[in-house]
Amino acid sequence: MSEPKPKPARGRPRTITRERIADAGIALGLDALTFVGVANRMGVTQMALYKHVSSLEELRTLVAEEAFLRWDLPDPAEDADLETYLRRFSLSLWRLVHRHAGIAPYLLRRDWITDEMMRRTHDHQARVAERFDLSFATASQLVFSVAYHCCAVADASRAEAPDGEEVEPLHGFGLDALIAGAIALVGRAE
Repeated sequence: MSEPKPKPARGRPRTITRERIADAGIALGLDALTFVGVANRMGVTQMALYKHVSSLEELRTLVAEEAFLRWDLPDPAEDADLETYLRRFSLSLWRLVHRHAGIAPYLLRRDWITDEMMRRTHDHQARVAERFDLSFATASQLVFSVAYHCCAVADASRAEAPDGEEVEPLHGFGLDALIAGAIALVGRAE
């Protein structure tokens, strides 16, 4: 005897998904995100959207998390040395912050970083540790220091460099100094 087939769901197919909400939110940008804007972009009512996301802060967190998770995080295996990798990582992070105005607080404030973002961060730090023969704690310190300062400077300089594809020379010098200094400190500590 075969099992009965489930009956198809009644009504229209589900149109509100986490992915579609994130797509609409990313298209609008975190700095301009509203329930009205996301609902209009998705072609649904605000009330329908509220059934999936209960507050503007939850909506912003969802969009920031999804932008971070979609970020093409550089692979440390592609670089011969740690300094080269950290420079490439900082440029990629710089571009992420410039492409997603308003994301910086979700990358900088520990109370706004989601569990999924933290897992991805830990996985990345573990790959850096393995690739460059560092302890996990050392890799975490290096990546955190570079990421934190890069996000803060990128966010603060958005008005100076609207396209954000390249780090301005003065800011680039500062990031290079941070990277070289952090690596030198790690060399003394190990």
